[in-house]
Amino acid sequence: MKKSAAKTNLDAVDHQLIELLKVNARLPMVNIAKALGCARSTAQLRLKALEDAGVITGYTVGLSSTRAVNVIRAMVLISMESKNEPDVVRALALRHEITKLYSVSGRYDLCAMLMTESTQELDAVIDKIRVVKGVIDTFSTILLSTKLDRPE
Repeated sequence: MKKSAAKTNLDAVDHQLIELLKVNARLPMVNIAKALGCARSTAQLRLKALEDAGVITGYTVGLSSTRAVNVIRAMVLISMESKNEPDVVRALALRHEITKLYSVSGRYDLCAMLMTESTQELDAVIDKIRVVKGVIDTFSTILLSTKLDRPE
């Protein structure tokens, strides 16, 4: 049974392990152990404990900034019927073009961050979002350039 990530007490070594993985999630375990100053088996047990507790929920692929040059990025605000939120979120999570999905306050309920190869593909994805059962309205804007990008 997984513990809640919010209830897990992380110590300094856990935080250091997480920071190492944020920089390079493919870092070999021997390098992680060396950076943490512990045995490989200890580092591996700590990593497994963080995964089991739900603190670490997955690993991802990072793309170089040269790949991002030919990508269209957009933000789509979505208004929906609140009773359909779980179904809407589930449907949107299936779209690989949606890289992040936030719950927001105000006129709209969700903010979807999208990446597509073209404006035509972006238009098609927005059309597919609009027909999801429970979606009432959308408002979209294309992101032109990144002025500041700090890691979370």
